[in-house]
Amino acid sequence: MQAADSYFVDFRDVWLAYNDELRAQNHFAVEAIDLQIGRGEFIAIVGPSGCGKSTFMKLATGLKMPSMGKILIDGSPVTGPLKISGMAFQAPSLLPWRTTVDNVLLPLEIVEPHRSQFKAKRKEYEARARALLQKVGLAGYEDKFPWQLSGGMQQRASICRALIHEPKMLLLDEPFGALDAFTREELWCILRDLQAEQKFNVILVTHDLRESVFLADTVYVMSKSPGRFVVKRDIELPRPRDLEITYTKEFTDIVHELRGHIGALRKAGAPIQQ
Repeated sequence: MQAADSYFVDFRDVWLAYNDELRAQNHFAVEAIDLQIGRGEFIAIVGPSGCGKSTFMKLATGLKMPSMGKILIDGSPVTGPLKISGMAFQAPSLLPWRTTVDNVLLPLEIVEPHRSQFKAKRKEYEARARALLQKVGLAGYEDKFPWQLSGGMQQRASICRALIHEPKMLLLDEPFGALDAFTREELWCILRDLQAEQKFNVILVTHDLRESVFLADTVYVMSKSPGRFVVKRDIELPRPRDLEITYTKEFTDIVHELRGHIGALRKAGAPIQQ
């Protein structure tokens, strides 16, 4: 059992209603969230549409404050948007008038302490951005504009942008959902390698059960609204994981088990299963 201060993410009986009127009606978007994530852990959250997965992400980044309960990230209470996190979404949302490398540099122009040092350290920061782009397979595309990149390339650049300020936590909301299967699997492997090398925490929200089992240390299943975690499934497949593992019985059995849990959510909610 880990000591409480060794958790990187610690949700303690967190509830969120989107406004006072809904709270007065006991209408919560998420309820009774108790979640402890160790340092460097990769978790995935799956569940039916509208169950509160994205709401959970807003709480984890400090974009929303809980109506009840307490959230600690890296040992400190969350009181507003976190600077130690990076985010990537299904839509890469690159700025069309900026080159790939300039899109990746954007957080360093906005987030302190980098913002005040940006002009003085521009060359150093740009070298870091170019090295990161090369690592994800975008060598030769650093000075191209978003319209010159495929969807998969844009998503690689989006992940680089989320990581350029070297965050301690990466939050991914359906980041590969719009991509074809081959591109998606390539990006799984890139994310796997970056996380293994840099040891940042990852919270991945996905509808893709194969994706969750391939990438995560632990998969959480969220109930339909109001969202709460009803299943915790440790993924004890050995690391590093190769794509070949996705064709094994051991892997597909876990995927089918998770699919069964999600199918069962039409019934009355059950307590969390370990």
